[in-house]
Amino acid sequence: MVRGTLAAGNSKLMGDDEVDSLVAAKDVAAAAERLRGRVRRTPMERSPALEMRMGARVWLKCECFQETGSFKLRGALNRLLALDDAERARGVMTVSAGNHGIGVAEAAARLGVRATVVVPETVSPAKLHVLERYAAGGLELVLAGGDYDAAEAHGRALAADRGTAFVSAYNDPWVIAGGGTTALEALEDVPDAAVMVVPVGGAGLVSGIGIWAKHARPGIRIVGVQPEASPALRAALAARKLVTVPVEATLADGLAGNIEAGSITWPLARRVVDDVALVSEPEIADAMRWLLTEHHMVVEGSAAVALAAVLNGRVGPIAGRSVIIVLTGRNVAYDTLRAVVESGPTDGR
Repeated sequence: MVRGTLAAGNSKLMGDDEVDSLVAAKDVAAAAERLRGRVRRTPMERSPALEMRMGARVWLKCECFQETGSFKLRGALNRLLALDDAERARGVMTVSAGNHGIGVAEAAARLGVRATVVVPETVSPAKLHVLERYAAGGLELVLAGGDYDAAEAHGRALAADRGTAFVSAYNDPWVIAGGGTTALEALEDVPDAAVMVVPVGGAGLVSGIGIWAKHARPGIRIVGVQPEASPALRAALAARKLVTVPVEATLADGLAGNIEAGSITWPLARRVVDDVALVSEPEIADAMRWLLTEHHMVVEGSAAVALAAVLNGRVGPIAGRSVIIVLTGRNVAYDTLRAVVESGPTDGR
């Protein structure tokens, strides 16, 4: 595995061996061993309601039940466990829309590492509330910038100025490998899966999942899902290079933002992601309500995008196949959830 966050960059000429040197299946397997007993093995729940509707066998990988409320603990803890002594002494810096910051805060608290978390001023109140609890225990919490891209620029500059290790929410091989353990668990539970549907922001999770899934089950289809309000990876695949897209307000706040130049997720995702679907804000809200009604589960918009794509037929033919939908997190603000519920049908469906 390449150490550092910008290794190999954005080259369009990277061969398979070069891409494998960024993060490979062996790195995901090593992360699983490193994290064993330190993170929760989250449940797989069958969805009879989806199976009747879609004519497929459907499972929900419930990372919403992970400690800290999202899958992000996997990558954050894997990264901090890999710190050398000098890095530990200097502490770590990260930028987050919320969930990754919570994961870093929890990992740092467990390991006794000083941490700074930078979040945009528009961060979800639910995620800010959790981070403020960690701040009361010694975490340095910085609000900077009107969106994720601005916060990321601020955090990068601050890390360079202080000489601290920067733990990217997506552009880090250890973080990607940690996220990939989600697929390792899922495919142990559903070894015949033909499709995995994964929310996408900076493409760290979908890269890690794709790396393991393509190794363990060649031929499996990996479909990423983004909100229409922030389609960075979809645009990059269309342009065959990273491009900057406008980012609008979205229920899927954890997925909002562009992919930074030179991100290792670009060559990885280009290799392992078969398609990227887009979903609208009403579709995200409907998926949140559907899951609450049918499974009595609360998820945030960033998790609901994957379900929304399935409900609206955006993932290609799945009839008769085994499908895994990754539900990435549950950290939604009460007022947001209430607005989503109240804006939907009142007949209990």
